[in-house]
Amino acid sequence: MKSLLQLLVLPLLYSLVQCQSASHPSKWSEQKLNEWFEARRYLNGLQIIPDPFIDCRSFAVHYYDHKEVWDKAFSFLRNTDLAGLPLGRNELGDKMYATVSEYIPKDRDTTFFEAHKIMIDIHYVVSGKESIDVAPLESMTVIEPYNPDRELMFGTVAAFTELKAMPDRFFVIFPHDAHRPSVGEVKVFTRKIVIKFPM
Repeated sequence: MKSLLQLLVLPLLYSLVQCQSASHPSKWSEQKLNEWFEARRYLNGLQIIPDPFIDCRSFAVHYYDHKEVWDKAFSFLRNTDLAGLPLGRNELGDKMYATVSEYIPKDRDTTFFEAHKIMIDIHYVVSGKESIDVAPLESMTVIEPYNPDRELMFGTVAAFTELKAMPDRFFVIFPHDAHRPSVGEVKVFTRKIVIKFPM
């Protein structure tokens, strides 16, 4: 009787596991991944758009595995008076925080690329505009080694992609992205929020 029960239950369990793993974003087709990204249901009514540069698969996988973290970040952007937030670090709980900065974008030739090992960044320009240069981390030549206290390292990159950051969109920077934020040819006063949380 026990053997018969095992014969009936084991295939059912196997098929359930297969269905669950197929529904995980790590297994999605490019088409399904793009449909998920473009539908933007993950924003829960937040009226800004994700920049097409975002690593969709990394985003979908991390969102699927840690939905509550992303929901909290997007809820903060949707429900907070971003223009009135105090400058500096604003604690959001659960190792998540938002840094608020105001500045004139810097010159590229005096600004290094940076990278993190632990934190994911959501960059959002509240007002003004800037460029965020991005490149694969493996292409960065490190000139200032990783400092765990600052969760930061600096370097140079030979070739990069320039992203235009304005109030209509947000960017997600993963630890595998070297990035040079807050730069630009146009010197316009900019207010920016970066939400940070562990990978």
